[in-house]
Amino acid sequence: MSELLLFEKSKEGRRGFLLPALDVPAADPQEVIGPSICADAPPALPQLCEVEVTRHYQNLARKNFGVDLGFYPLGSCTMKYNPKVNEEAASLPGFCEVHPLQPEESVQGSLKLLHTLTSFLCEITGMSWGTMQSMAGAHGEFTGMKLFRAYFQKRGETRRNRLIVPSSSHGTNPASAHLSGFEVVEIPADSRGLVSLEALAPHLDDRLAGIMLTNPNTLGLFETDILEISQAVHDSGGLLYYDGANLNAVMGISRPGDMGFDVIHLNLHKTFSTPHGGGGPGSGPVLVSKRLVPFLPVPDVTQEGDIYRFSWDRPESIGKISGFYGNFLVNVRALTYILVMGCDGLKRASQMAVLNANYLMKHLKPLYHLTYDVICKHEFVLSAERLKKETGITAVDIAKGLIEEGIHPPTVYFPLIVPEALMIEPTETETLETLDRFIEVMKHLHRRAYEDPQSLKEAPSHMAVSRVDDVGAARHPRVCWEC
Repeated sequence: MSELLLFEKSKEGRRGFLLPALDVPAADPQEVIGPSICADAPPALPQLCEVEVTRHYQNLARKNFGVDLGFYPLGSCTMKYNPKVNEEAASLPGFCEVHPLQPEESVQGSLKLLHTLTSFLCEITGMSWGTMQSMAGAHGEFTGMKLFRAYFQKRGETRRNRLIVPSSSHGTNPASAHLSGFEVVEIPADSRGLVSLEALAPHLDDRLAGIMLTNPNTLGLFETDILEISQAVHDSGGLLYYDGANLNAVMGISRPGDMGFDVIHLNLHKTFSTPHGGGGPGSGPVLVSKRLVPFLPVPDVTQEGDIYRFSWDRPESIGKISGFYGNFLVNVRALTYILVMGCDGLKRASQMAVLNANYLMKHLKPLYHLTYDVICKHEFVLSAERLKKETGITAVDIAKGLIEEGIHPPTVYFPLIVPEALMIEPTETETLETLDRFIEVMKHLHRRAYEDPQSLKEAPSHMAVSRVDDVGAARHPRVCWEC
């Protein structure tokens, strides 16, 4: 049964609150707010009692899946568990009750936190300095592309407008480059699933602005030629951009700065255990090599002895990229995680993420085709193409079957270079028992595909929503209530 909207439950005269009596002279809204923006009538809000509202949202919450409820092996997104100590730190009054317009001297703790976190992230990634303003990963990518643009304009190299993007890249990469005015050129992967040096070579000219990639890549494979790629791009006058979505595989083991990257964005809501998606907001700090520091957004947080300040002294800056200084409480959570884990803990997290991924891959590849059968890093991509040919069961059907078993599906149909892709990332926070249950469920779904495919086509059968019209929802979304 579908859940009624609050508007549909509304009954005239019901209310769940009592306002105190007015103890100041009443004001005319037309005079205070102004007639140009003052509404002609009160908003048509639903009228309900408190218990109705409470039950409505509690029931909705029970229908939502999250990493606190079960296994969430969403490839490419690192849905790792968010430790509750992070929430404790973010709820401290000294952090959650500050205002961005307070004087510097009254927010010294918050400024120190931003400065410290930036320093730690630079150490982890091998970069020189950065900004915490970016609100999420894609916002960080856009910021990085603006830094590319500013760098080449300063050098008078306006011909450099071509950005290389591997075929296995995240979809936001070409979008960010295109929005920043670059011409996007896609190059294919080679037989190993890695960036093809042969395909890259023809683009190493005076029009090359750079290349955007992540390492390990979206197939979960480490780009073993990264130093050669870096050298070739730099020799041609270009820059390297690192999509930090997959840093959880190499944190504490290898650093993008040491690989030769010039700009990197991080997903604090992936690698550093802060809430992700509906539990967000996110945070996508941008870190740069020394040559790009002058172009970073302002204001910067600087340290003078024991005093922290906002500095606007950066004449070549690309300017502000957000209203204030980023999603501050997300940054509090990330620093808490780093301090709790320490250097050894961060490295251990990456090692366990890689171990868990390879454990799952080894057990599942006999049933689901593994396109690139080599040791993976944090994630791997199976294919249900053979299953589809023999039974008619697709990657989506497997995903729906997992929902029926109380497991969130992996990413499906991405990356596009693997047909019927099932992209699985277990993260380091899952126990051996959880991994073993996932393996048994995947084996069960494989048997079911041959023995009772129709039941899989109808899965999930016991959820509030079974199969939705994805195309219809995308083309004709209904996101507003019409009275």
